[in-house]
Amino acid sequence: MRRGIAAGVAAALLCAAVLTGAFGVLLESALRAHGSADRYGNAVAVVAASQRVETVRDDQTDVRPLVERARVPVSVADRVRTVPGVTEVVADVSLPVVTADGTVRTGRGWDATALTAVELRAGRAPRADHEIAVDSRSGRAVGDTVRLQAGGGAPEPYRVSGLVSGRAAAGDDVWFGQRTAQALSGRPGHADALVVLGTKETSAPSLRAAAPGLVVATGADRGDVENPEVAAARLDLIGVCASIGGVALLVVLLVVTGLLDVSVRDRARELAVLRAIGATPRQVRRVIVRETLKVAAPASLLGGLLSLGLGALLHRFMAEQGVLPQGLGLVLGPFPVVGALALTVLTAVGSAWLAARRVSLIQPAKAVSETSAEPTRLPRWRMVTGLVFLFIGLGSATTAFAFGGQVASAAMGGLVLSLIWAAALLGPSIARGGITVLSPVARLLFPVPGRLATDTATAAAVRLASVITPIALALSFGASQLFVQTTAVNATRTQAVAGLRADHVLVSDGPGVPRAMHQAVEKTAGPGAVTAVKRTTVVMKVADQLQSLPAQGLTGALSNLDPGVKAGALKDLRGRNTVALSSNVGSTSDVGSTVSLWLGDGTVIRPEVVAVYDRGQGFGDVLLPHEVVTAHVTDAGHDDYLLVKGEADLRPVLDRFPGTRAASAEQYSAALTEKARQEALPGLFAVAAISLFTLIGVVTTLAVATASRRRELALLRLIGATRGQVLAMLRLETCLVLGTGAAVGSLVAAVTLLTFGGAVTGLSALSVSPSVCAAVLGTVFLSGTAAVMLPARRLLRRGSPRVA
Repeated sequence: MRRGIAAGVAAALLCAAVLTGAFGVLLESALRAHGSADRYGNAVAVVAASQRVETVRDDQTDVRPLVERARVPVSVADRVRTVPGVTEVVADVSLPVVTADGTVRTGRGWDATALTAVELRAGRAPRADHEIAVDSRSGRAVGDTVRLQAGGGAPEPYRVSGLVSGRAAAGDDVWFGQRTAQALSGRPGHADALVVLGTKETSAPSLRAAAPGLVVATGADRGDVENPEVAAARLDLIGVCASIGGVALLVVLLVVTGLLDVSVRDRARELAVLRAIGATPRQVRRVIVRETLKVAAPASLLGGLLSLGLGALLHRFMAEQGVLPQGLGLVLGPFPVVGALALTVLTAVGSAWLAARRVSLIQPAKAVSETSAEPTRLPRWRMVTGLVFLFIGLGSATTAFAFGGQVASAAMGGLVLSLIWAAALLGPSIARGGITVLSPVARLLFPVPGRLATDTATAAAVRLASVITPIALALSFGASQLFVQTTAVNATRTQAVAGLRADHVLVSDGPGVPRAMHQAVEKTAGPGAVTAVKRTTVVMKVADQLQSLPAQGLTGALSNLDPGVKAGALKDLRGRNTVALSSNVGSTSDVGSTVSLWLGDGTVIRPEVVAVYDRGQGFGDVLLPHEVVTAHVTDAGHDDYLLVKGEADLRPVLDRFPGTRAASAEQYSAALTEKARQEALPGLFAVAAISLFTLIGVVTTLAVATASRRRELALLRLIGATRGQVLAMLRLETCLVLGTGAAVGSLVAAVTLLTFGGAVTGLSALSVSPSVCAAVLGTVFLSGTAAVMLPARRLLRRGSPRVA
């Protein structure tokens, strides 16, 4: 393998290892990281309710995390205390508390002081309903009165009965009496978890026997109970890494295969001579594989080591954007490096073997003559396979349009990749088609260079296909994924704006809008003018798979919002056994039937579908009665926002409840759009990383392909072509190649976006930025042209040309 080509192959493989290893870092973090057991650090075990939904069908287990805290009955503590070795069982209870200046703190039951080194410094423990204990460094004294907003009620005065100090008394916690904390949490008789203190003789199996149906967490699993959002994020992160990592691996396979194919074609004469002098096909393949392995192993190892840094940056970025909870730590181990090394080397070796197969099977008597010209016809297997992938892609688009909803979303996953594989396999035919279309224009504008460019491009269609494929891949994957994300965000905004009928939206900078505020606003604005909305996440089986779906609980004037009902009636959404579904997860024929839903804390219900609506992006996929949602969420005392109709003066009410404010429907929609954009950022970051690797592959492939044409270019010079004419030919040929690749990539992206818009969000929500499109095309054309012209100028140095 020549030095320049080897450097290009090494650069591509290094980037491939960095890309796959970075997702491996996230995957290892998801598999091995646990929430930190700070307050539960001294416990031998923690008894809690399961924080996930799990179903088993045909030996296939489907799992989805629960985002709401599933509570455990305090009565279970009596049985746990009878287990040998148990010294104490603490019912841990927490709730959000808002101070008079709008600061959000955490309220806890007094019994939880046994979990940490918190000591009473002055006064006594809180006992009465309106007594609290605070940190001794808070500036408060025993007997002071503090106004707090807790449990969804209006701000009320609380008397400071005691001052505490210790490792966990950092000023953010407010300590209530144990029964008061349970009552304010909205679930009397229940706790977040039962924390077991004991000796080494305490047996986990005995604890499980004393608490049937509950989870007994020991070791690192205690941190997951203390931080349930970490456990939920771990499951989601595993799914994201598996899907994006799979896409990244397929992209790597396509790019590396094309690059090594060009590299092997550059050595076709040398390999043919080996066959002519008696080398067996196996020996020829060994030469290629051995040389590829010499380049791939060090490049992949270096890329694997560098992937640790990229994975750490990606993890930090996702944590800063709030996609990952702060408690989900970064785990850097050897597995991503080993995995990236193995995957990249195997991909390189396999691609090299496939690329060398054609040359190695040539008959010795025909070996040299076979290398004098490019093959002009595609193998039958390649043509058939390419057509199969094309039909699969078009079938996915048809399925998405026919069924819509979650079926369409699932079909979208295979649409782009199927079309890209079809383009890769049918590349020579596509190259000839593109050249046929563009060649008349090139010949008309530039007669001599145009004829040279079209003739050489037509003769080398198979070689050019290896270049066109990564170009089409870069444009189609990057553009389709980018604009799918922007279209989803735009659909959220447009649907929210179109569906909000309220004049004001009351929101909070803290844990939410207190339930008491709903009553106060209703008195001011009048009956039938206020709608309380409580967000949550439910789990539902869609297309035989468990899906986590955004949901909202509604109460009050449902006329304040219009989700675009297409069947049934939203007014029937009342009681405890009704539900409305978006068209993303339901159809008009579902009205009147029942569905199975797992609420936020895992409680299963079977409500009747009373309506199906269109605006699922703006209002969530599931609408439920308010009382059904609030009975099964972590914070039952607060709503997410209130919709208010009319022009009543709400300032007196807002002044009574610290941290709350009024926003217009447009301002609320803008905030919702920003939240959707932030949620889409990790996907965009992954798309950017994959697209950047693909662009590097495009540049490397073009440079290697140009470097492999030194004999051809020298021959053109010997038969009379000037240096300027050859360079002009290369520029035109590059335009033909880039134009064909851009057309194919744009076509695949257009099919994807139109399918997504028509089947999922609506064509009116399509969001495609012309400036971004121009920037992407400009980047591809400029980098592609530079990758061809720079090595070409070195090959065409002034002097006597000669054919090596």
